[in-house]
Amino acid sequence: MDKAYKRQRKMKKWIWLIPIAAILLTVIAFLVYAEQYYHADESALEALKSDAAVSVVKTDYGWLFDGPSDTDAIIFYPGGKVEETAYAPLLHSLAKQGIDVCLVKMPFRLAVFGKNKADNVMAQYDYDQWYICGHSLGGVMAADYAAEHSSLISGVFMLAAYPTKPLDENLRCVTIYGSEDGVLNMEKLEKANQYLPVSSEEVVIEGGNHARFGNYGKQNGDGNATISYEEQQQRTIEIILQNK
Repeated sequence: MDKAYKRQRKMKKWIWLIPIAAILLTVIAFLVYAEQYYHADESALEALKSDAAVSVVKTDYGWLFDGPSDTDAIIFYPGGKVEETAYAPLLHSLAKQGIDVCLVKMPFRLAVFGKNKADNVMAQYDYDQWYICGHSLGGVMAADYAAEHSSLISGVFMLAAYPTKPLDENLRCVTIYGSEDGVLNMEKLEKANQYLPVSSEEVVIEGGNHARFGNYGKQNGDGNATISYEEQQQRTIEIILQNK
C-alpha cells in the first residue's frame, strides 16, 4: 500500500505538466505554420521605392503609398500567409492613378489577428473618404471591419473574398475575382450574397487567377492565369476607381 500510494502521489505531482506540454506544442506548431508563407518577389520590392508620382513611406502600421490624391484613401489588408509587400505593385499603381493606399502589416501575416488595425490607420490621417480593401482572407476581414464600422467607411472592395456579416445598404461594395481562380471557395462566395447590399457589384476578371492580385508567385491550388500580373492588377485598379 505504501508503494502504491507513493506512485500515485508521484503521478499527481507530474500530471499537471501534460496540459502545459500540450499548449507549448500547439504554440510551436502554430509558429512553424505561420512562418511558412508566400514571399514578395523582386518586382514587389521595386514598387516599394518612391518615384515622382508616389511617395512610399514605411509607417508603424505598414506602408503608405502617397500619390496625388488629398481626399481619398484605401486601407488594404493582405491575404493570409502572404508577405504584405507582395501587394506593392498593385498599390503603388493605384496611388499613382488617384487614390492613396495604406498597406497594413498583419500579425503572423493573418488578418484575423488584426481586423481592427484600420482604427489606428484612420486616426493618423485626415482624408475625406475612407475605403477598405483586402485580398482573400484579408478581404474577408476587411468586409467584417466595414460591417462593424459602416459610419467610417464609404466602400469595401473584396479581392477574391466575400463578407461573413451583413453590410450596410449605403456601403459601396464590389467583389472582384479572376475567372481562373482555383483557391476562392465559390460556394461560400455564393452564400455570402445574402450579406451584400442590393447595389453591390461582382466583377470577374477574365483570365485572372487568385494570386496575381499580388506579386508572390504561384499559390498552391490556384488556376493558371492567362493574363499577366500587370493586366490583372490594372483591371483591378480600373474597377476600384470606377466604383469609389
